[in-house]
Amino acid sequence: MRMKKVFALAIAAGLLIACGTTQTSDQGDEDATETENGDFVTVFPKTDDSLVGDTMPFYDNGKMYIFYLADQRDGKTGYHPWALFTTEDYCTYEDKGIVIPYGESATDQDIALGTGCVMKDQQGLYHAFYTGHNDYYAPKEAIMHATSSDMLNWTKIPGDTFIANEKYSQDDFRDPYVFYVPEEQQYWMLVVTRSEGTGVIVKYVSKDLSKWEDMGIFFEDDLGYGTNMECPSLLQFNGKWYLAFSDQWPDRVVHYRIGNSINGPFLKPEQDTLDGNGFYAGRMETDGTDLYMVGWNGTKIKHDDVNDYDWAGNTVIHKLQQHEDGTLTPVVNEKIVEKMNHELSETPLKMTNTIKTLDDGFELSGNQYELVQFASFADSGRVEAEISGFEGDDLFGIAFAPDIENVGALNYVFNVPENRIEFYNTEQITEGDAQSYMDYDFSGKDTIHLTMFVDDGVTCLYLDDEIALTARMYRSVGTNWQFFGVNAGVTFDNIGIYD
Repeated sequence: MRMKKVFALAIAAGLLIACGTTQTSDQGDEDATETENGDFVTVFPKTDDSLVGDTMPFYDNGKMYIFYLADQRDGKTGYHPWALFTTEDYCTYEDKGIVIPYGESATDQDIALGTGCVMKDQQGLYHAFYTGHNDYYAPKEAIMHATSSDMLNWTKIPGDTFIANEKYSQDDFRDPYVFYVPEEQQYWMLVVTRSEGTGVIVKYVSKDLSKWEDMGIFFEDDLGYGTNMECPSLLQFNGKWYLAFSDQWPDRVVHYRIGNSINGPFLKPEQDTLDGNGFYAGRMETDGTDLYMVGWNGTKIKHDDVNDYDWAGNTVIHKLQQHEDGTLTPVVNEKIVEKMNHELSETPLKMTNTIKTLDDGFELSGNQYELVQFASFADSGRVEAEISGFEGDDLFGIAFAPDIENVGALNYVFNVPENRIEFYNTEQITEGDAQSYMDYDFSGKDTIHLTMFVDDGVTCLYLDDEIALTARMYRSVGTNWQFFGVNAGVTFDNIGIYD
């Protein structure tokens, strides 16, 4: 297929460029990264003190509380304390710092904290259930409990700690998710573990949030890999029950299942993922009106774009749209669009001389490798465009960090013949597989609406409110970016560029 020719064709781009004017930004005070009261503005939040690991969103009294495992990478024996930031608009955040510390000595069960959840009981007291992990213990993992009246100051209750029984793996017993079931007048806890060689989610019940009774397997791996189904969440939204989890291997993506009852059965939709492997450990939460999936995008090993993903990075929050059949798709959050609304120049820095300029866009001729290049984003940005004119063998997309030959080092590729949207973290896309991808059916589509957010070395591409593809691109900020096509007579129209 023509993908094999991409690199060779791209080399020719350096001979086909016409120059334009430089794009400028006069970013105002409203776009500053910190507000007067100390809040910080971002699309993909993290703090200066730590990277964001597994998130535990909890909505209460008009705010989304995003607890997370703080990856401090400081070399200490203890690691992953719980930290917290809050938001009301998903682009302005208040950093609350560390709220639950790990244990004080290597003999403590929770010398490392693992994923859990926060919930409020019927009397209004807040409860955190979390994984206590100690590599020197047998078993390594236990479920632990703490309480708080304000979600900032927590009291641990060591007496409520419990481990897996003989039916389950004692070293894989983690990620508790707790909620109240009014019909049963008791609390449920879902726990990730293993049984008879496969990953399972098991159910415990309690009347007092202190003593828990094992009720057996709630859901068994249906992917066929026997994988651990990490970071589960289960909630009801507009008449449907949704179970979400992340497969620990081989794909490391977030999956969801749909049920008509809290007890299932939970069925796999045709498209059961919302994003690629640049989005992990997604937990669902609702504010009563909208549904969200909160996860993270990892850093890269040695913080180098060409390497594989590492653990922990920046928070990624997808707003989800529910369809009539109960399926979910990630959609652009209009609250972020409202905030990131400072329009930048759409005049390109460079463009191939075979391209036709339109009122609000560009029409490619389909002659080898063509590009329209724009100036870099200083901090963050949003791109909108309508793509049309593509055919069954076309390759086109968005690239960052072009070299002197105008070849992008980081590429979102719209791979029409393979019906995939792909991310390549090298310009030599002929020599390897995409680092991330999402299946996307181009058939029957005349136009695709694209929204892309760029912030703090993370990008997220939304297409037609159907899929998202998140990727770590350190050089997405500070390097020029471009639309491109490979023998693809496509049109990029109605372009809008904002910060």
